[in-house]
Amino acid sequence: MNQPCDMRILALWRDDPREAPMTIDARIDGARIVSTWDVFGAFALDDARARPFILRRDGTIDFGRGENWRTDLREATMNVGSVFTVWFNESDSGLYRIVKIAALGAKDRT
Repeated sequence: MNQPCDMRILALWRDDPREAPMTIDARIDGARIVSTWDVFGAFALDDARARPFILRRDGTIDFGRGENWRTDLREATMNVGSVFTVWFNESDSGLYRIVKIAALGAKDRT
C-alpha cells in the first residue's frame, strides 16, 4: 500500500475457523494498523449473532458492560496469513489468522 487505506480485516480462530470469526475496520499503512483512535469490530458468536466491540488503543477488546478481552492485533503485520493472539481471560487465549483484507466500500465501487 502506498498510502493509508481504510480496510476491513477478517480473521478466523485457528483452532476452529467456523467458530467466532472476527471482523475489524481499521486504517492500514505499510502492513500495520495506523489508526491512532479506537476502532470498531465484531465477533460472530452464538450461531453467527454479531457481538460488536471497540478495539482500544491499548489492545483491549471492549464489549461494554465491563467485559473485556485483550489482543496484540495492533502489533501484528496486516497480511493474509498473519497470526495474532486474543486473550479471553487471564488463563485462556486463542490464535487468530487473518484470512481476508479488503478496502472498505470496495463492492460499492465495482
